[in-house]
Amino acid sequence: MKKNLSQYWKKNLLIMICLLAVWAIVSFGCSIFFVEQLNAIMIGGFPLGFWFAQQGSIYIFVALIFIYFFLMEKVDKDFDVDD
Repeated sequence: MKKNLSQYWKKNLLIMICLLAVWAIVSFGCSIFFVEQLNAIMIGGFPLGFWFAQQGSIYIFVALIFIYFFLMEKVDKDFDVDD
């Protein structure tokens, strides 16, 4: 028996909000708020704060896309709406 689809969408929105919060924290936190502390660490000759501002948040975003995919696969199976 299918579970309530409104619960499915609530779960979907909760996952999206959590993942977007992680991305916002990494994007703004590491490249704006904590840039001075991170710039003390060097990676490949560049300060870590600069690296997060230029590339790190993009890598985190791509990783979060894969995390979202795997989490939603599980949610789809739990709510019996998978293909």
